Amino acid sequence: MLKAILGSDSTTESSQEERATNAAASSSRHSGGSSCRSISSSAVLSNSSSSYDYGTPPGVCMACEADKYQQQSHHQHHTEGERKSRRSRMSHSSSSMRGTSSRGCLANSSKSVSPGSYSCNALNVDFSTYTATHQWSKMLECAEFVGAKRSKHTVVAYKDAMYVFGGDNGKTMLNDLIRFGIKDKSWGRACATGTPPAPRYHHSAVVFGNSMFIFGGYTGDIHSNSNLTNKNDLFEYEFQRAMWVEWKFSGRIPVARSAHGAAVYDNKMWIYAGYDGNARLNDMWTLNLTGENHQWEEIEQKGDRPPTCCNFPVAVARDCMYVFSGQSGMQITNSLFEFNFKARTWRRIGNENVLRGVTSQPPSRRYGHTMVHHDRFLYVFGGSADSTLPNDLHYYDLDTQVWSIIQPEPNSDIPSGRVFHASAVISDAMYIFGGTVDNSVRRGDTYRFQFSSYPKCTLRDDYGKFFNEKQFCDIQFVLGPEEIKIMAHIAFVAARSKYLRTKILAARDARQQQMEKVFGSGIEVRTCSSGPNQEPVLEVRLPNANPEAFEIILNYIYTDRIDLKESYNKNIIILITDIYQLAGLFLMPRLAHGCIQYLDFKINKNNVLEALYNADRKKIQIVKDHCMQFLVKEENFTDVVMSNEFSDLEKPLLVEIIRKKLSPNKSVATDSNADKNVGTTLESDMAVFLESTGKDFCDINLVLDGQVIAAHKSVLSARTQYFQGMFRSFMPPDNTVNISIGDILPSVEAFQSLLRYIYYGETKLPPQDALYLFQAPHFYGLSNNRLHSFCKYSLEHNITYENVLQTLEASDYTKIFDIKEHALKLIVKDFARVARLPKIDCLSRELLLEIIRAVADSHGEFLTRISINTDI
Repeated sequence: MLKAILGSDSTTESSQEERATNAAASSSRHSGGSSCRSISSSAVLSNSSSSYDYGTPPGVCMACEADKYQQQSHHQHHTEGERKSRRSRMSHSSSSMRGTSSRGCLANSSKSVSPGSYSCNALNVDFSTYTATHQWSKMLECAEFVGAKRSKHTVVAYKDAMYVFGGDNGKTMLNDLIRFGIKDKSWGRACATGTPPAPRYHHSAVVFGNSMFIFGGYTGDIHSNSNLTNKNDLFEYEFQRAMWVEWKFSGRIPVARSAHGAAVYDNKMWIYAGYDGNARLNDMWTLNLTGENHQWEEIEQKGDRPPTCCNFPVAVARDCMYVFSGQSGMQITNSLFEFNFKARTWRRIGNENVLRGVTSQPPSRRYGHTMVHHDRFLYVFGGSADSTLPNDLHYYDLDTQVWSIIQPEPNSDIPSGRVFHASAVISDAMYIFGGTVDNSVRRGDTYRFQFSSYPKCTLRDDYGKFFNEKQFCDIQFVLGPEEIKIMAHIAFVAARSKYLRTKILAARDARQQQMEKVFGSGIEVRTCSSGPNQEPVLEVRLPNANPEAFEIILNYIYTDRIDLKESYNKNIIILITDIYQLAGLFLMPRLAHGCIQYLDFKINKNNVLEALYNADRKKIQIVKDHCMQFLVKEENFTDVVMSNEFSDLEKPLLVEIIRKKLSPNKSVATDSNADKNVGTTLESDMAVFLESTGKDFCDINLVLDGQVIAAHKSVLSARTQYFQGMFRSFMPPDNTVNISIGDILPSVEAFQSLLRYIYYGETKLPPQDALYLFQAPHFYGLSNNRLHSFCKYSLEHNITYENVLQTLEASDYTKIFDIKEHALKLIVKDFARVARLPKIDCLSRELLLEIIRAVADSHGEFLTRISINTDI
């Protein structure tokens, strides 16, 4: 099975740049100055390690080689102007394959190929066993004679199996140990000797080395409601010896508890919070699982600790333990808390993410849910959320610090909502077992969720880095009465703000008129951000803009998030108010809405008066009303009124506060952007900019097969090392660049798919485009292999009878024989429908003959007796 994960997630900038240059230089040298019409699949698809070598010696300067490559491309453009159409070229390239079938290519391979699998060098697409990512599958249910249906149990993963211990079946507590093997997909009772733990539920289970450790839980007879008690005992189950062993301790030990959290880190078991029978806890203990000293140690926790809680999950990732929601009484929240093991410090990951490009909110507050870690994500499923049992799957990206909801594959068998189930990660999938569903019914079903392991989207990182480096800036904003100057790029600003786009066009027209007045009509002024003949950048004045707030908005324009520096903390409320005001002026409602949410989160007793005064002075009614609402609450009013700052307020504000306190239900201003999905994202803005609004700002022409595609230098430079190196070294005199991908001239449609990926990270592409774009990440020096991953995904998942002819044509042109072979098989399988597609009229004679031969082979001797006229 071809996996989505492709080597390292990212490489150093210099190595990306050098590989992109080497690919271009190698293409030029190997072709001898003439264009090669095809490329071997090894050159297109080689991905056996994190180093991509296209035959160029190390130490080659990217700028020089890009210069040479463009000069050669320019020469080819003129010497081959009489070439036929692209379709003819594809026909001629296929003629080089005549006499050697795809099957012959496979037969000569040194590697064996299993049935249903087509292998060509590093690419191995197994069409027979592929499981779609983000797909739920129902596994074999545990039979009653093996193990009872249950909830409040634990699940751990060990090697290729899932082990379930304890829980309750609705009548009695359990202490059996059952096993599910993921290879044979069968349930069985695990062998066990020694004395097992007493029947229990709401205990914890972790795996360390070759053992499982069970701590605490609730024991007794739930049917007669007798002998019910919490425990603080510890049992070890040795997998290799199938033996239970109880650990004994002297000295201090944790108080007996249930519904707590447990984790393993640094060869230690960590116990956190839970319920002791009288109250919820938030203490933490650790136990060394190696060596001779096995003593419990209570941990002194620092930072912003979670409230006392129970029935919560924990997950360990990147030297930290994460806790999400749980039962905390009146203090229950949907905040995510992070405990750093090394610093022993808690951090609350709060609602600041409203300023980090969030398109969906965190999961609602809940308890009895599960959370697991895989790759760079935390996955949360199920639980009881305010008397509902949701079955959506949320994930938190540890890199971007953003919550999202997964949309499962359409044919998924999604589990019903449940509480007190358990889950574990084995390989690249999550397994959940059991739990309680509606009407307190216990379940014994098992579900598997296939993770995706795609390299992360670097769109925001690439654009943010480009903004901070200030390369190729072509616009200068002059801000405030002090005339502070901030550099930026026209393309990004024009894409994100209609107001600023209008300002840019007006400034450009004014400069053009000034130049015509000085030099005469017909003079076109081009803004050039590099080179010896650099023209002055365009200047736009915003006399009423706060420079600090505007720079933060510029960062939002490039990254869709606001990162507030520590130096802003003293005046954070005033700063956010200024950002809100500018967001309204710039027609950026999503940013304005995020500011209001952030103010709601940040306003407290110490800063509410300052925020109220500032909002009143700037006449921002909605912010003023939010401050008033906070101030007049019973729990806040007395403390704020008795503060020294209150007596410093002006008389009109004091009157308003008193009147508001006397009539608190008076209607307040509402945010016109109250819909959390209001406004546009970075991706949607850049998509519109590429397709329509950006036409007035294009400054580079990309020529492919005689067709001119207008684009933007700053966007290309931000996302590709190839174009960045080219524009840094030299600027094409006529602003024209001939396009190829290595030795291949891609189809116009495939290159447009590449532009959509470059501009706004679009990964949906038809398989015929994917074939052309395999080499693009390495040739152009993209930040990682994400596009490569989705090319492979598209080929695994999206070849249908409707696009199989385009796929056949593209695979024939690029000489990727395994895909061509698969396309021919699909054509034969669904020939009646494929033969009626309009595309078949456009295929070359050679491809039509191959289709006829494939159909003949599949129908036996009868059709092979038919004489095929090669002059068809």
